[in-house]
Amino acid sequence: MTLSVLDLVPVRSDQTTGDGIRASLDLARAADEAGYRRYWVAEHHNMPAVAATNPPVLIAMIAAATARIRVGSGGVMLPNHAPLVVAEQFALLEAAYPGRIDLGIGRAPGTDPVTRWVLRNGATSTEEDPVARFPEYVEDVRALMAPEGAGLAVRGDTFELRATPRASGVPTIWLLGSSDYSARLAARMGLPYVFAHHFAGQGTAEALELYRDSFQPSAELDRPRTFLTVNAAVAETAEEAERLALPQLHAMVALRTGGTLRPQLLVEEAEAAQLPPAHAAMLDSMRGRWVVGEPESAAKQIRVLAERYGVDEVMVHPVAGAVVGTAADSSPARERTLRLLAEAVDG
Repeated sequence: MTLSVLDLVPVRSDQTTGDGIRASLDLARAADEAGYRRYWVAEHHNMPAVAATNPPVLIAMIAAATARIRVGSGGVMLPNHAPLVVAEQFALLEAAYPGRIDLGIGRAPGTDPVTRWVLRNGATSTEEDPVARFPEYVEDVRALMAPEGAGLAVRGDTFELRATPRASGVPTIWLLGSSDYSARLAARMGLPYVFAHHFAGQGTAEALELYRDSFQPSAELDRPRTFLTVNAAVAETAEEAERLALPQLHAMVALRTGGTLRPQLLVEEAEAAQLPPAHAAMLDSMRGRWVVGEPESAAKQIRVLAERYGVDEVMVHPVAGAVVGTAADSSPARERTLRLLAEAVDG
């Protein structure tokens, strides 16, 4: 069993953005030391509890702070960006950290409608909307990052475009999704694929089966390649793990119900919060899909999930919160989740 990490760079009620980033750098070092395979950062915008707004910038910091772990995006929301810009960013990262960079690409906006409109320069029509051109944009990034680059027809001539002058390697491209759209596209393009199980919670088996059944080999990949993502909080006791999971559970309930989004609560703040009965039921339902518990139980849950979905790698989103008095620039419960889980899985 191989473990990896997904990080949204959370910002708690007792933290600044800088505190959250420093805590995530320590978390990446802990993952590197514990033997995790890869460390991916998300892209979300205009969210009070998430500092992962710019994956390439974060990837550069994390790769510099670690020694061997693969670092990547989970993912870059491609409709928010020009394909050439994404290709240039990740070609440079691959040149600086050869063999360690993953480019995970998503189609969702990763934000609210107003921020999405700003990110896309006010595009409103179908012709202008980058979402409608997502497959084309993926192919553009793929071509531009190749050492030979791409050719653009201009007034009867071919204009050569390369993401970087002399590439000696190319980041691994993954397609991400929470519906069957990206599963079909990844299979058709012959790319690795990841279903956002940690976020969607449902439809995982169907999406992975669709991907595997319709996969077409490519120059990059001769057989389907995928893994599973899951939210996890691990502590020395099951009771403590349940407490530590509460802040993220409350944040997800607010997101799903249109509630007020705010910096992530401390554990004591989440324990004191009162939820309407319907929201409490939603919290319990989400909790049932997460890996929460003491190390041996959590490791068993990971193995069961991996067997159920036929994967040999699981990407853990460590959601353990912080208690009052925790140093602002640290997230010890998240680090402990990674260390305890790695030790139990290896054991």
